[in-house]
Amino acid sequence: MTEFSHRRLSLSTGIEMDAYTAGNPDNPAIIFLHGFPESHRTWRHQMAAFADRYYCIAPDQRGYRGTSKPQDVDAYTADKLTADIFALADALDVQNFIIAGHDWGGAIAWSVALNGQMGAFNPAWAGRVSRAIIANAPHPYLFQRLLISDMNQRASSQYIRAFRDHANDALVREKGLTGLLLETIKWDKPSAMEPTERAALLSDWEDRDACIGMLNWYRASALYVPAMDEDAEIPAFAAGEFPQLTIPTLVVWAMDDLALPASNIDGIEKLVPAVVVEPVYDCGHFVIWEKPEAVIAAMERFLA
Repeated sequence: MTEFSHRRLSLSTGIEMDAYTAGNPDNPAIIFLHGFPESHRTWRHQMAAFADRYYCIAPDQRGYRGTSKPQDVDAYTADKLTADIFALADALDVQNFIIAGHDWGGAIAWSVALNGQMGAFNPAWAGRVSRAIIANAPHPYLFQRLLISDMNQRASSQYIRAFRDHANDALVREKGLTGLLLETIKWDKPSAMEPTERAALLSDWEDRDACIGMLNWYRASALYVPAMDEDAEIPAFAAGEFPQLTIPTLVVWAMDDLALPASNIDGIEKLVPAVVVEPVYDCGHFVIWEKPEAVIAAMERFLA
């Protein structure tokens, strides 16, 4: 079993972050970002598979586990979550890296990649990201448009409205995150996770500040999720042109994801010209641990 080294880092963004590493720091780096409602352990199989050739880095992101958990919604805007990842790289003396992300981690990976490609706006970040690996995390432009035009995607995303509703905070404070998940989420597959990993997650969810921190990712997002009966218009950022992501990008997509149907990868090559799409069949949303071998094989092909 690959051992992960724990680092407690004070980032320039003002937070304390727990990061876990495997492999030689002299090797090319991959930063792995977990999604909701998980931890660095999400990518455990892939880190073990690539630690012989890459310096694998997986943080517990802002709001999760032992990392700082500010309670203000504004602390979780995409610009701050993106800045955390570049600050993490700086703290580990990593100049250039590959970014990988799943679910919300994938949403931030899209942002890190766009801001880290050559020619990006911030000179401190531009040119630092060489490749991107995305697992079941929709491109922000495509996803926002689907939330307006595709009633199937809109229906599948109504849980976000519940997560954003502060009226549910009392339930979360009383019963932890589990109480809210049982009422809103119908697309997870807990039977696919090892019992020890499941138990660790449930233990993490007992921290009420972490529960609010996790929900604040949804509350701070600029994503517009209309009600089912709402006559909605596309927000400005998704109505016009959107910058292309030009670096080589792998998109792994589990085709049985009930929260994010495969319509999310339709037309993605227009926004990401150097994209490789690898579908994974008979698999739900948490593809990186439901079918880790398929994700590792796709990464092997892409990185080769």
